[in-house]
Amino acid sequence: MATITRIRELEPRALERLRVESSQEGFRFIQRLCDEWASGANRFDAPGEALFVAMADEKVVGVCGLNCDPYANDPRIGRIRRLYVSPSHRRRGVGRALLESAVASARGHFRLLRVRTEIANEFFAAQGFGIASEAMATHVLDLGRALSP
Repeated sequence: MATITRIRELEPRALERLRVESSQEGFRFIQRLCDEWASGANRFDAPGEALFVAMADEKVVGVCGLNCDPYANDPRIGRIRRLYVSPSHRRRGVGRALLESAVASARGHFRLLRVRTEIANEFFAAQGFGIASEAMATHVLDLGRALSP
């Protein structure tokens, strides 16, 4: 099992393996995470925000970010971003553990979490997220009604 850690400093080389794997799968969001971190555009350091990594065998095998939702005009709405788990560590609870860490961190700051995904619909539904009827979100989690992890 992987160990989940909240990080405040990111060495982009630590995510190189995930960047390559995600790119091979046709995803660009780990590259965006690295680019935005390097430019300072998003360091997951605003109030309520956090970045988590999953470590196994001394390697980063997953990542999950929590931001204030840039598409909402409400600082109490958070957004799950950049959730990715290495293919070799999927179906082992790593994604769930990353998401649970982000949700736990969001409690007390955000009242609602949103996410936009095209491929992880079943995963988010299984974690208690409901279907969203919004243009910029596919799933939502009401933290006032959500069960504690």
